[in-house]
Amino acid sequence: MRVERNASNSITLHIPYKGKGGWEQWFLLSSDRHHDNPKTDQKLEKKHLDQALERDALIMDFGDLFCAMQGKYDPRGTKGDIRPEHQCLNYFDALVDSSVEFYKPYAKNILLLGKGNHETSILKRQEIDLNQRLIYGLNKETGSNIVSGGYSGWVQLRFRDMRKGKGGGGETCNLWYHHGFGGGGPVTKGVIQANRRATFLPDAHIIVGGHIHEEWRVTYQRARLSTMGKPYQDEQMHVCLPTYKDEYQDGAGGWHIQQGRPPKPLGAAWLRFYYEWSKGNKNIKYELIRAK
Repeated sequence: MRVERNASNSITLHIPYKGKGGWEQWFLLSSDRHHDNPKTDQKLEKKHLDQALERDALIMDFGDLFCAMQGKYDPRGTKGDIRPEHQCLNYFDALVDSSVEFYKPYAKNILLLGKGNHETSILKRQEIDLNQRLIYGLNKETGSNIVSGGYSGWVQLRFRDMRKGKGGGGETCNLWYHHGFGGGGPVTKGVIQANRRATFLPDAHIIVGGHIHEEWRVTYQRARLSTMGKPYQDEQMHVCLPTYKDEYQDGAGGWHIQQGRPPKPLGAAWLRFYYEWSKGNKNIKYELIRAK
């Protein structure tokens, strides 16, 4: 597979495949890991990352991998929300160093690390790009080639059938990501954003977001017209990714509980592409599976 950067917020991943049954390519989609927070389920993180190695899955994370709220002068900081290994003078260095060690076994499978509001807040307040430092550390120590993503961007997946030779025909799937914004809404769970995004992202087949720590999928069936004037239909799938941070614990009295927020789903999502022959239609199919 080959990665090509088209612009600051757009990459293309070239994926060769053999057009026959049994072929598949997995992706692990995650957001809001908040890896350094004591409430984060690192065992669940590791479970899914180990499964990614078993499936030879590529990993894409769309922001807030770091929580990073315990720095000096950060008004969000609380003494109870810091892990023992980060209780030191060089707090941000410790965050990066411990994250490099944790994610190092999986670095060769990590395709992209995007930014969330926690990383951009640190960049604004402390002038430190935690994502860039993590990517540099992982790439340097493992020889990986992790792409630094933005707060939003495009990942174009181009599938090329190896049976047709070099430069042969293939299929394309466009994924657009945005870390997210707002509170999500206690009733709508942020699903209303799918309607808004569908209006200005006509070229996206899959739209992924996070931030609000909810989990859902909404699929829109679309009536289209080809360049040759032939009517056809396709789908646009909207995905909201959960978190690995459990802020709803018995006896807890933090910000989440004080605001009356409910329990949030934990985990990530598997995106599986596979080959299925279909006369006159696209043969590369995909499905979304909950990682829990």
